[in-house]
Amino acid sequence: MDDSTRLATSGGGLDRLRRMLQIPGGLIVAFALGPAGGVAQARTSWGDPDLQGVWNYGTMTPLERPAQWAGREVLTEAEARDYEQRTVARRAEGLQTAGPDWWEPENNVLRNLRTSLIIDPPDGRMPPLVDAGGRGGGGRGGPRYDNAEDLSLQDRCIAWPSTGPPMVPTVYNNNVLVVQAPGWVVLVTEMIHNARVVPLDGRPHASTPSMHGDPTGRWEGDTLVIESTGFDGRLPFRGSGRGLQLVERFTRTSEGTLEYRFTVEDRTVWTRPWTARVDMARSQGLMYEFACHEGNERSMTGILGGARYEEGRR
Repeated sequence: MDDSTRLATSGGGLDRLRRMLQIPGGLIVAFALGPAGGVAQARTSWGDPDLQGVWNYGTMTPLERPAQWAGREVLTEAEARDYEQRTVARRAEGLQTAGPDWWEPENNVLRNLRTSLIIDPPDGRMPPLVDAGGRGGGGRGGPRYDNAEDLSLQDRCIAWPSTGPPMVPTVYNNNVLVVQAPGWVVLVTEMIHNARVVPLDGRPHASTPSMHGDPTGRWEGDTLVIESTGFDGRLPFRGSGRGLQLVERFTRTSEGTLEYRFTVEDRTVWTRPWTARVDMARSQGLMYEFACHEGNERSMTGILGGARYEEGRR
């Protein structure tokens, strides 16, 4: 039983499965049979590998390999199915904001039976930390509700850490839209709708730090390589902030699959670089804007008003 079959039978997955497996007619024409009957890389009208479309990076596979799967890169079909069913059942019983329906159907499947997204180090775990004080993101040391800026970027609908960069599966909205033009690639993540505009002309990195870093891209064969530096630390990744150096690789491996690999390095946080791989599946249809009301005003009013009420009761 493959990923698609398990997705269809894992609960609420039939419609999404049909969307995942459908390919727009234009792309079918763009693909051709390569050597030995293999599928050749689709090309844009100007000759670059065609990565365009909406891709979903959701999966039940954890970032790090759990202890019970130590030494195992993949599970058997039976083991994966059992784990998927138990996890879905546990989500249904847990105290979720709106119940288990918040989880996308793709998050009900261990894609490709893998036990971790991390592929290097080989044990599927992040390397040791340099020291606890090396975490570069910085924080305020606990919840504060004096004003809106005390709340997280998620609460304020400004940014969502899992959409990165790098992109890591989260509960829902695990979609990224890839748009290409000669000399440019744009990556639009669904969650809080951030757009990363990536030049491919070899220009140097900008000198001014920014929340999502400064990306520059290039082609290595049929793989799009994006290097990002210049993060300002407001959106820390696993403890890394201003020292984060990121390399992302996007490779079209079939008509419906986009392999996404990212390597992160921060010598103030980890003792060595580490790499993860996410297998994205093509989604049929449009990706619509994810938008909060301005500044998430209603939530801010409720949170801050509740804090003032609690203060008045003391």
